[in-house]
Amino acid sequence: MESANNTHGSVPINETLLQHSQVPRIETGMILPSFMFAGGAIGNLTAILVLSVSRQETKPSAFYTLVCGLAVTDLLGTCLASPVTIATYLNPDVLRHRHLCEFHSFLLLFFSLTGLSIICAMAAERYLAICCPYTYQRWSVGRGFAQKLLFYIYISHILFCCLPMMGMAKSELQPSNTWCFIDWRAHEPLAASYTILYVVVSVLLILGTIVLNLAVCGALLLMWQRTVRLPVTRSSVRERWRVLSSARETQMMTVLVMTSAVVLTCSVPLVVRVFANVMLKPDSKADLAAIRIASVNPILDPWIYILLRKSLFRKLLGLSKQDSFNRNISRTQRNLFHLEFMKGSHAVTELMHNTSIIIQLPATVHFTAYDAESPDQTYTTAD
Repeated sequence: MESANNTHGSVPINETLLQHSQVPRIETGMILPSFMFAGGAIGNLTAILVLSVSRQETKPSAFYTLVCGLAVTDLLGTCLASPVTIATYLNPDVLRHRHLCEFHSFLLLFFSLTGLSIICAMAAERYLAICCPYTYQRWSVGRGFAQKLLFYIYISHILFCCLPMMGMAKSELQPSNTWCFIDWRAHEPLAASYTILYVVVSVLLILGTIVLNLAVCGALLLMWQRTVRLPVTRSSVRERWRVLSSARETQMMTVLVMTSAVVLTCSVPLVVRVFANVMLKPDSKADLAAIRIASVNPILDPWIYILLRKSLFRKLLGLSKQDSFNRNISRTQRNLFHLEFMKGSHAVTELMHNTSIIIQLPATVHFTAYDAESPDQTYTTAD
């Protein structure tokens, strides 16, 4: 009886010890997603506030409307997806519910694809503004146009990312039990075709963003070369370069290039893993690393808008121009000093040359004072 009682009583003791041993592991696992959630939420809220203030100071534009749309997208993605991930550390069975797993998979699909689409739209807007200005004006690309484009992106991507819940593909809990995604190893033709379609759309958006950014940078470089090398070029070209090289346009290009670099760097690994799981051997650790890298994107994006806000950017640009101006002044002063030094050196050389001529004259030569009343000046030579 005693042994039976001891055996019976040892079960809750072991369970209690196991639960206590899991508490530190749960707390440690929650640190990273909690930090990412707080960083993404605070950063994007601050970025939206900064963009709202900047929009009141300047005329609204299509580019900054798209930037604000990207910030709102990052904020929504952080606030909707991160709490589910944090909940999995408190209860590992949270995502085993089919509907919640499908919802989490939809969030990851939607916000990853929407971020790529908005950054591609930003690159396309800059390409039209710089390389096709007449088309840009004819289409009346402005704040209203950008809002309609954002609405179209949201609606089309919601429909596309809802297809797995409609039966075209199946959402699956990943081996780490902290996130759900489409079953990219499914062999059914319909599910495999959706996975391949998702990869193709993502790759096209990535390539489109890269090509448009390169085209814009190349057009600006060519225009700058024409302005510098051909001073007799048409005034319209010079005026256009003056507009494109202004602080506002330079800020837009800087925001676009840096945001594109962050979004593509964080999104490409996930797209590569989706393709690798379809074509190659699956690797759950690499998949987890890819989704974590993608989760960093909403944290980094807002700080680009915050650090490159108009007032701060103008200060940095002003300091850069002042430094360049000081270097030019210093270079001009050195050139003037060198020129004056050369003139002085030339005068000294002439003086020394005249002195040598005088020294080489015969000693018997006697100069007479110049008579202002006499037209001739005479000198005598001793016999």
